[in-house]
Amino acid sequence: MEAVILSKEQFTELKGSIDEIKNKIENQNKKPHEVFIDNQEFLLMMKISKRTAQTWRDEGKVSFSQVGNKIYYKLSDVETLLNQHLVRAFKK
Repeated sequence: MEAVILSKEQFTELKGSIDEIKNKIENQNKKPHEVFIDNQEFLLMMKISKRTAQTWRDEGKVSFSQVGNKIYYKLSDVETLLNQHLVRAFKK
């Protein structure tokens, strides 16, 4: 094995590059910016009535945020709702 000697400047530059790569990798693993949809988009997406959406919220079937009179849903929460009611195919 060969020993390599670096000056303090070279070492600092190398360490900076490694830290930069580390930060890029960590940022790629972070959760992407959460996407929200409003109640109307939710109704159209799920093909349900306003009353059904209200019932699902009341029963706790889907999480939501409310700002004033406006209702919002995270797309990930809508996906969770669908996954919780997933029926697998019987045939493989």
